[in-house]
Amino acid sequence: MAADERNAFEVYRDRVDRPLGRLFREYGAAEAHWLVIGMVANVVARVAGLVPPVVLGVAIDAVFTGTGPYTLPLVPDAWLPTAEPAQFRLSVILIFASFIVTGVFTYVYGIAANNFAHRVMHSVRTDSFDQMQRLDMTFFDDKQTGEVMSVLNNDASNLEVFLDNALQNSARLGVMLVGIAGVLAYYNYELAIVTLAAIPLMFLFTLWFMRAVEPRYTAQRSVVGDLNTALENALSGVELVKTSNTEAHESERVEDASYSYFRRTMSILRLNYVYRPGMELLAGLAFAATFAVGGFWLANGPPGPFSTELTVGTFVTFVLLTQQFVAPLAEVSNIIDQYENAKASCERVFGLRDIPVRIEDDDDAIELGGGAQGDGGARNDGGVTPAGDPDHGGVAGAVEYDDVSFAYPENALVDPEDADEEVLSGVSFTADPGDTVALVGPTGAGKSTLLKLLLRLYDVTDGAVRVDGHDVRDVTVESLRSSIGYVAQDTTLFDGTIAENIRYGRFTRIEEAGADGLDEEAVRERVVEAAKAAEAHEFVSSLPNGYETRIGERGVKLSGGQRQRLAIARVVLQDPAILILDEATSAVDTETEMLIQRSLDRLAADRTTFVIAHRLSTVTDADTALVLEDGEVVERGTHDELLAADGLYAKLWGVQAGEIDELPEEFVERARERHVDRAVERATESEVDSETLE
Repeated sequence: MAADERNAFEVYRDRVDRPLGRLFREYGAAEAHWLVIGMVANVVARVAGLVPPVVLGVAIDAVFTGTGPYTLPLVPDAWLPTAEPAQFRLSVILIFASFIVTGVFTYVYGIAANNFAHRVMHSVRTDSFDQMQRLDMTFFDDKQTGEVMSVLNNDASNLEVFLDNALQNSARLGVMLVGIAGVLAYYNYELAIVTLAAIPLMFLFTLWFMRAVEPRYTAQRSVVGDLNTALENALSGVELVKTSNTEAHESERVEDASYSYFRRTMSILRLNYVYRPGMELLAGLAFAATFAVGGFWLANGPPGPFSTELTVGTFVTFVLLTQQFVAPLAEVSNIIDQYENAKASCERVFGLRDIPVRIEDDDDAIELGGGAQGDGGARNDGGVTPAGDPDHGGVAGAVEYDDVSFAYPENALVDPEDADEEVLSGVSFTADPGDTVALVGPTGAGKSTLLKLLLRLYDVTDGAVRVDGHDVRDVTVESLRSSIGYVAQDTTLFDGTIAENIRYGRFTRIEEAGADGLDEEAVRERVVEAAKAAEAHEFVSSLPNGYETRIGERGVKLSGGQRQRLAIARVVLQDPAILILDEATSAVDTETEMLIQRSLDRLAADRTTFVIAHRLSTVTDADTALVLEDGEVVERGTHDELLAADGLYAKLWGVQAGEIDELPEEFVERARERHVDRAVERATESEVDSETLE
């Protein structure tokens, strides 16, 4: 697949070089002291584990058979007893002591290694999440939620397993190989050659396995994202699934994704079930060869080209150490498994981390308004007013769109020059502080997109958007967005209490209120006042736990109208200089709409307000209405002026007011063409044959 046919995540993932080395450089260095402590403890524990076989072999020869001297590697003979009873006692003490040392230092190693692994993964997971939050909306337009969740959860967990288990086993294997090989060579280098002859074969076998399994792990990690997406879609849309009677269809989709994951996993396991038994066979052959050659050696003398002497004690040491040698070698397959899995996951983690953030502050960005945002509040009479900061933190709220054009970037995170067709073209207008501007027009005309540029969720392709004379690209993103309140058609609420959801953004944490001189009780009063202003206090008070009622994930325990009123209360508390209402009353009944509209009118009284509306009756009092069609402003003026112009606005008004039965055919045909073009475009991007649509 060509680079321009892939999304940014895939491209940057493939560019990651030596991902595990980068993991240690960027995250392991800060926790290196835990790794050093763990490795030192591991070496001590493993070396102590070699003591019993060595001491036992020496004791057999020196104490029980009398065929050899009582000597220990690296210990001066002058330190060792010469009498057999003392030699026996020392042997018992050394064996007991070695087990105690092994246990103590294994514990130290486990604590240190786990501290290293989990501290590193805590940093990786939180940094990756921070990076995800900073990424532009372009990324989220293209990336599936399930795949992002896979990176933050599954891939991060795979790295944790690698750092926790694979490093521990690798260190253990390395120490055991070097230590055992050294001891065996010290006592009988010729028999050691027999024991260690399988090592080169194991190395070549392991090299083949790593090269064969690596692309399979990469493919497996990719389909995990597809499976997570299928599960997330089915769970988040469970109500639609049930009401549409499509449980079988969703089950089929999950089954397909799960079966893809099954096939990828089985392709890895098929290799594993060649590699693991192969490694165990080679390790077993090493043990069998040691036992056979050593046993023949003891019974008949040195076989073939061998010439050195072999005692019973040395043979016992070889047998015991070779058994210790077999187990770590048999675990190499698990280490390789975890290594390759971690490598594929690490590429995905750093692929996410490396995606550039386009929407960010310039080095010389200024604070919009030159001051902190004011303390939002509500008057006792139900009207909304900024309590203590009537100028909204110095932001007047003058907005200017200067010849703005915009095209959604098709793959701009990979190639900034790569963009789709324009959805806005040459849009210019101004809104003075306190003005209300209505955006109307058919679906897909660019209304929501136009206001996303004001929030700087995207940057303009051409032209400029200014607030109080400042290009939004020249001010800090935080000061810009904190000065804008946004009430969307699709209300977003979090699993938590009603009070927490109203506070969200303004006083997300109670501690933040301290900077404004407010205690918890004062914040609660503000929350209640905001709810009253949004016509939400009455229904909240009727709930069993009032403002401390938990509303469930996405507010599922509330009706659409109740969720919408809480969203409005949240903006009331925020007290922004600029207000965006995107079909803010679409989810409520007529009576509730009247109440909410009254509070919205009060909320909009002293701030610049943009209203996106399909029901034109809600914007008849706007200072200016902009009529958009195909990304261009085709009409502008007051309600009366637009009716007099007898254009698209007048036709839409006539249909909604019941004055005409339907739109003229020319408008219907243009809408049909617009939607067909978008459907074909989406089908092409999804590699679906456009003939299927027809």
